[in-house]
Amino acid sequence: MIIEKNQILSSPNKKPIILDTFFTGEKKDKPVVIFCHGYKGFKDWGAWHLVAEAFAQAGFCFVKFNFSHNGGTTENPIDFPDLEAFANNNFSLELDDLDRVIAYLNLSRVSLIGHSRASGIVLIKAEEDTRIDKVITWAGVSDYKERFHEGTESFERWKETGITHVENSRTKQQLPHYWQFYEDFIANEERLTIQRAVHGLDKPQLIIHGSTDTSVSSKEAQAIHSWNPDSQLEIIENTDHVFGSRHPWEENELPPDLKKVVELSIEFLGNSSIPQK
Repeated sequence: MIIEKNQILSSPNKKPIILDTFFTGEKKDKPVVIFCHGYKGFKDWGAWHLVAEAFAQAGFCFVKFNFSHNGGTTENPIDFPDLEAFANNNFSLELDDLDRVIAYLNLSRVSLIGHSRASGIVLIKAEEDTRIDKVITWAGVSDYKERFHEGTESFERWKETGITHVENSRTKQQLPHYWQFYEDFIANEERLTIQRAVHGLDKPQLIIHGSTDTSVSSKEAQAIHSWNPDSQLEIIENTDHVFGSRHPWEENELPPDLKKVVELSIEFLGNSSIPQK
């Protein structure tokens, strides 16, 4: 197993992106999968490293990265030392980050996996970019706009003050969002509407969701599937938003439900199963 850890992707006038690459043998000509973490997430969360190893053992080159404004830094890519960057993040920046990673890898064909909020990012990117071959969503959201809770007291307070906060239940940090997050969405609403992207998607699509996900209801997976009946929908019974994982993950094996997610994903991408250790 070859792991190229914490590579720094620099671009003029943009925050750097940190990425990891996992593969076995020669990297050349291996099918590439790029994994995008979700909201309040990062590439080193939980069992994502074991996910990466499983894909690499199955013959893929697996890339996971931190979005440039996820709150991590090149010195500390885990958790959220840079709250100013977090406050300035938005969906357009995340789409640009994904494009930067694809360009950096110099790929003409790539498959994408997005977890949670990043599911919308990979679906939008897959619909608009000819380099994307297949797309997979894990516990994915179906609608960005509804999550702004327009018209509520908290929304109006955010608009008035220019800032709102969301607590990270694990670190207890108050994570800030500037008003620009909403303004960027409204300015790019057509592009950022997940339903539009899925309606226009002409590539193989796999949707995986847990039946007892309390963060993103499985009804959202069913909605996404309804917008593209040619997609493959897999509901995993009695599992949560992170498929039995947690942070930190100190076990040497994937949790059973996340292993099933990986197996389904590898099969969808063209391999039958995870090789047994």
